[in-house]
Amino acid sequence: MAATTSSVSGVNLAAEVHSPEEDSGLRPVLLLHGFASSSQLNWIDAGWVGALTTAGRRVITIDLPGHGASPAPAEVEDYAPSAILEQLQQQLASEGVTALDPADPVSGVDVIGYSLGSRLAWELGAARPDLVNRLVLGGPGSGDPLSKFDLEAARASLVDETPIADPLTAELLRMARLVPSNDVDALLRLIQAVKGEPFTPDASIPAMPVLLVAGDRDDLATTMPELADLSGNAEVLWLPARTHANAVTSRAFKRAAVEFLS
Repeated sequence: MAATTSSVSGVNLAAEVHSPEEDSGLRPVLLLHGFASSSQLNWIDAGWVGALTTAGRRVITIDLPGHGASPAPAEVEDYAPSAILEQLQQQLASEGVTALDPADPVSGVDVIGYSLGSRLAWELGAARPDLVNRLVLGGPGSGDPLSKFDLEAARASLVDETPIADPLTAELLRMARLVPSNDVDALLRLIQAVKGEPFTPDASIPAMPVLLVAGDRDDLATTMPELADLSGNAEVLWLPARTHANAVTSRAFKRAAVEFLS
């Protein structure tokens, strides 16, 4: 594997390319992790990189700003979804990803996103139909839980452990603090940026085929069917007894994604 970085507005994103032992002759797969996670936690430890490289796919993993090995910029605007999408496109270009060409099976890119990564994957597919071939979205919804986050209550709780009344805010802050290496202040800056650019999936809809996957106990993905209706070109898979926290480890999820992208 090779580590690289992309730089937009002074922000360098940590990226790695994972190559298969036997190449399938198909386009690379970009993996976009969720909030308060990282490529290591979301994709490597959960077995995704291994499953995809075993299937012969070259895999590109990128840590979002303030996550994993990527830096935590001080400016809120560097965490905006629009800025991240620009960074992702630059990284793909630096890895030699070219526009889709019907005569070239290695052109373009397939994208798998989870949670926040699903939102970014949807928007990337809508913005770059010339580049993105297929999308797999895990744990998605038509809304964005980060946009409902109570920043004031979270910051007060960090200062003096003031109880947080909103259960969603309390759970997201718990997730942010769960990984010792997480920069919680950076994650709050990301939330602030997301609140300034809320997810509006009906404003720009990706035209390529989409696989939508979520656990049937995932409270954050109950509106996933709305994305399927918007797409008009989507397959839906519900994972029995899986939640937002553990759906990403599902073998059925990996198997369905590999088959869908092949």
